Amino acid sequence: MSNARTIDTGTEDLLARVEDRVAILTMNRPQRRNALSSGMLEGLARALREAETAADVGCVVLTGAGGAFCAGGDVKTMSEGSGVGGEGFSLDAMIHRQRLSQRETAGRLYEMPKPTIAAIPGAAAGAGLSLALACDLRVASDKALLTTAFARVGFSGDYGGTFFLTQLVGSARARELYYLSERVDAAAAERLGLVNRVWPADVFEQKTQELARRLASGPAVAYRYMKENLNRAVGGDLGDCLDLEATHHIHTGLTEDHREAVRAFIEKTEPVFKGR
Repeated sequence: MSNARTIDTGTEDLLARVEDRVAILTMNRPQRRNALSSGMLEGLARALREAETAADVGCVVLTGAGGAFCAGGDVKTMSEGSGVGGEGFSLDAMIHRQRLSQRETAGRLYEMPKPTIAAIPGAAAGAGLSLALACDLRVASDKALLTTAFARVGFSGDYGGTFFLTQLVGSARARELYYLSERVDAAAAERLGLVNRVWPADVFEQKTQELARRLASGPAVAYRYMKENLNRAVGGDLGDCLDLEATHHIHTGLTEDHREAVRAFIEKTEPVFKGR
């Protein structure tokens, strides 16, 4: 294991480590199918803040322990009356806390200037699915099951799922997936465009690592601007997108990574990117 380190998340509910320029964030409540806890969400926000600016991180992978991705909100905790915001907070305070949490987790996965991957080994439901949808890419094992789930527990949905799902599959399909809350297996998820790759469970982790390392060793400056271009293209004005693409294209043409890629292309070798 080369250049490995851990990230302090402040909780056992979220484990984080950096290996070979990949930050691997693991939701770790396997006995509850990694259902979200306040500690997990706070730990995720903390780990993402560090990964976003860490010089030794080129790609972020979000996954779950014990065969599941994330079951979403902890329904058992909700049934005990402490599932939304906690006691002692006004409605406005609870809404504000929810907004902050969403921006610091789903929002940061979507907006951080590094590629993000959701590695889905099993169930991804509710807000767990929303977090997966916030990532740039989603890869799934052939045992994965996806569902919005919110209608089944009388919630409208959170952590950006309505936005991300609409962009991925269109408004009509997103409405169907939200209203009916049906389970979608891995093959159907790939057909719908919810996931980018499906791999057999026995090679899932290996294939995920290969993809993450490929992205982590890629042209970081170009990726930063590609991601901003793509995010701006979502519901954006064409003229603004064209102007932003031009600015970023010229900028990346002046980078060392670009010159290295041109050299490697001409010499028919693999480029070695340095992120500058």
